[in-house]
Amino acid sequence: MPAQASGCNSELRTMKYFDELKRAMNFLASDPRTVFIGQAVAVPGTAMSNTLTDIDASRLIELPVAEEMQMGMTTGLALAGLVPVSIFPRWNFLLCGMSQLINHLDKVGVMSNDGFSTKAIVRTSIGAERPLHPQQQHVGDFTEAVRSMCRSIEVIRLDETEDIFPAYERALLREDGRSTLLVEWGDFYNEK
Repeated sequence: MPAQASGCNSELRTMKYFDELKRAMNFLASDPRTVFIGQAVAVPGTAMSNTLTDIDASRLIELPVAEEMQMGMTTGLALAGLVPVSIFPRWNFLLCGMSQLINHLDKVGVMSNDGFSTKAIVRTSIGAERPLHPQQQHVGDFTEAVRSMCRSIEVIRLDETEDIFPAYERALLREDGRSTLLVEWGDFYNEK
């Protein structure tokens, strides 16, 4: 189990994958510009829902299963100066919003001759296979394919627990006008 120094002292604390995700979401929520949108963000329904339980309900925008609309809203919110945290519980769901992700959110700067920039945080997961395998339509990992299609969005797969908080912190604090897509591992929520 990985360990990290706690604060400035030499005490070590054990980090768990889920706990680091929850800590990262609470950190994002501390910025008044952030808003969390997606399926099962204001109501329970996915493992990701459990990482949002400490966030004020007024910051959670529950959406129907309409992934392309959600990604379009993500771009609009970012253009309006907010930092949307757009949550797609699995890669396979995000595939339905790929046109908006690749052709719009990723290309805003290019299409506007750098007149507009967007900073959005897109959160997705490689679906959990254990304890019950949900079949192939829920466990895809399209990280490399999407990374190859993006000109400006940074795509980060969160393979290690200690990478989680710094990656979400970077996504929020970056000043280069880029959006970030963070890929979690569903199986690690309970295993790491």
